[in-house]
Amino acid sequence: MSNIRVPIAKPIIGDEEIENVVEVLKSGMIAQGPKVEEFEQKFAEWVGAEYGIAVNSGTAALHTALLACDIGPGDEVITTPFTFIASGNSIVYTGAKPVFADIDLKTYTLSPDAIEDAITENTKAILPVQLYGQSAEMDKINEIAEKYGLIVIEDAAQAHGATFKGQKVGSMGDMSCFSFYPTKNMTTSEGGIITTDDEELADSARMFRAHGATVRYHHNAIGYNFRMTDISAAIGLAQLKNIDEFNDKRIANADYLNKGLADVDGIITPYCADGSKHVYHQYTIRVEKGDRDDWVDIINDCGVGTGIHYPIPLYNQPIYMALEFEGYCPNAELAADNVISLPVHPSLTQEDLDLVIEAVKTASNELD
Repeated sequence: MSNIRVPIAKPIIGDEEIENVVEVLKSGMIAQGPKVEEFEQKFAEWVGAEYGIAVNSGTAALHTALLACDIGPGDEVITTPFTFIASGNSIVYTGAKPVFADIDLKTYTLSPDAIEDAITENTKAILPVQLYGQSAEMDKINEIAEKYGLIVIEDAAQAHGATFKGQKVGSMGDMSCFSFYPTKNMTTSEGGIITTDDEELADSARMFRAHGATVRYHHNAIGYNFRMTDISAAIGLAQLKNIDEFNDKRIANADYLNKGLADVDGIITPYCADGSKHVYHQYTIRVEKGDRDDWVDIINDCGVGTGIHYPIPLYNQPIYMALEFEGYCPNAELAADNVISLPVHPSLTQEDLDLVIEAVKTASNELD
């Protein structure tokens, strides 16, 4: 991989992020403080939600949201198996059981058609993952949830700024969870946030992130230390000013790649559903000929970085098999075997994009 000239991801950290961090360090308030509160308010406003609860990772956001919704032992949560394991683990942390429903093979997000078949008397929530930067069909998911009296928690870790029918991801569930890991569309170095319109759920989330306390040294539940620091929030405040510009560049890069790869044999380029704004956390193609690993090797040899997101459906992970979290989702399995993510980040130049296109063409020409 040493010949990679175009990396799959490249965080953008500017002078304002650095200056903000220095200001916090000099202030002496480096744990959770005024910068976290400011970041919570501004991010929630940007999403279109009433409340923001900042935490120290996207995984902590999911775990906290599930706890705030009173999900625990004996409950089932329907989610997708085609995602990073944090989506499933957050359910397991509460003592609940993840139940896997298949994906829409166009968007790679949880298929509403598969959800109802997975509902049992123990189902308490649906956790759709807004994968690769695109929303699931949240109107249909919310209709199912209302019909059966279920909670909806968006895993929006990859979809900062995405919209569905004019509404922003992060404002369409009972609670929504974002990640600010360095490779995400915006970062706080590490961190996450929960957004919600429900004041009671927001208060509950704040309690669980701070050792179960609503008043210092008075603990009402078994909570956790999931607090964000002012250092992280200072980075996030600077990033938030630029996230729309970052997303616009990702979309422009994706459009350029779509045009350049439109006639390449053996691949399917990303699909953007009608009425959706896809913010391309990942630009993910699916290969229809040859072996996926051979595509990756050739593209890498051409100097282009790649990612496989995600090669193993969660129910086939060794630990989930040991825990007997079973599933069979043919669309998810097909995607897991055949997807390749290509560079789409805002730092790419036209020369970089042309190299990505040529690398994929080279692979296509060499493989049958």
